Amino acid sequence: MARILIIDDDELICQSLSLVARQKGYEATSTYTLGEGLKKATSEPFDVIFLDVNMPDGNGLDFLSKLPKLPSSPEIIIITGYGDPNGAELAIKCGAWDYLEKGASVKEITLSLFRALQYREQKQLGSATNNVVFLKRDGIVGNSACLKECLELVAQAAISDSSVLITGETGTGKELFARAVHQNSNRSNNKFVVVDCAALPENLIEGMLFGHEKGAYTNADSAREGLIYQANGGTLFLDEIGEMPLPLQKVFLRVLQEHRFRPLGSNRELESDFRLVVATNRNLDAMVKSERFRSDLLFRISTFVIELPSIRQRPEDIKEMARYHIDRICEHYGTPVKEFSPDFLEMLSAYSWPGNVRELVNTLERTIAAARFEPILFPKHLPIHLRIEVTKTTMKHEATSRQPSEQSGPASLPQLHELRDSTYSNVEKQYLLDLIALTGNNVTEACRVSGLSPSRFYALLKKQGIQLHH
Repeated sequence: MARILIIDDDELICQSLSLVARQKGYEATSTYTLGEGLKKATSEPFDVIFLDVNMPDGNGLDFLSKLPKLPSSPEIIIITGYGDPNGAELAIKCGAWDYLEKGASVKEITLSLFRALQYREQKQLGSATNNVVFLKRDGIVGNSACLKECLELVAQAAISDSSVLITGETGTGKELFARAVHQNSNRSNNKFVVVDCAALPENLIEGMLFGHEKGAYTNADSAREGLIYQANGGTLFLDEIGEMPLPLQKVFLRVLQEHRFRPLGSNRELESDFRLVVATNRNLDAMVKSERFRSDLLFRISTFVIELPSIRQRPEDIKEMARYHIDRICEHYGTPVKEFSPDFLEMLSAYSWPGNVRELVNTLERTIAAARFEPILFPKHLPIHLRIEVTKTTMKHEATSRQPSEQSGPASLPQLHELRDSTYSNVEKQYLLDLIALTGNNVTEACRVSGLSPSRFYALLKKQGIQLHH
């Protein structure tokens, strides 16, 4: 029997939806707040959840991203009294099955529920017959929910020949995912050809893609095979496709449609059976609106869209990524495998990683070089700019999160950014001196006021060469 959960503060709606579910032989349960709904959904398995948007304790759309990650992975149907196109877009992006208004007919609601259950049954049957999807994911590390969603899209894209658009911030691993699509496809034994549209000069990119005959232009001393032809039977990966010049976009659209092209200076056309995967860190929809990217080309390249998360969106993967890349780097340089201290991992997790995985890998390589033959990595081995940013962020958070005490004694210290010392080291030292003066060398009180642990407090004192006077 399918189990349905209704999260809505309108009792009449809950009763109506419950009646619809029970008439079909399903079991229905109602809760009237988001908090109660999450508690219920976490403790019991459900197949479908009806979720209202405007709830007394929050917005259902903000709450939506938590629900598919529940153990039972329920399908979510948003039902709201305030239809909103932007809300509908957000709901679908967050994995909702459907977005209905409360004025929808019983037939519409019943059909949506039936289709969601039908889809769920089919999905579970597929999982039962294929318990593990053996996906080649070389270099793609982590098991967070958002990364698994991307890998599921890779698996779906790999079994087709449709074009794939991979988006995400710089350094999120777009080429790794493009290679994963290729390696898991039936083209894996053929070439994976990479074209970096941002790195090629505009006057050369056409010749690189299509090839040219001898004498086609100045310095064309011999004929050259184009990258499109080299990808015949395999995968053509266009990185940073947002940098492709508009005139070339028009030409390439025809190639993508017909898989035929003419090398520069040639009077004959060649064929190439390539599969296209593209990547960009730019907003192509915005570029279409500003007429910097062709809408018809965007339509053709985005059959599958894989939006890669930043490290900030999957902090739970940092430990696994650190372990994987440390082992790999040590093996590459013939260095004994290094361990890392808990506070080393804490500092990695506290950093914002604007450069994402690429920055993490470069940082770990630099860190291992700094540690040389030392077997354990400590925060001291990390680049100084990273340590300073994390320390400043941490101390600012500690300062702002301190609550005024009813006890006698100092209430607070100014935040570090309010101090006017010329360097961060001076700011930190002055902060500690002020802290000691205000608390009269009382370590317990100093830790209470600053929010620091005793061990961290003593470590900072030692770092700045400050001694307590008893």
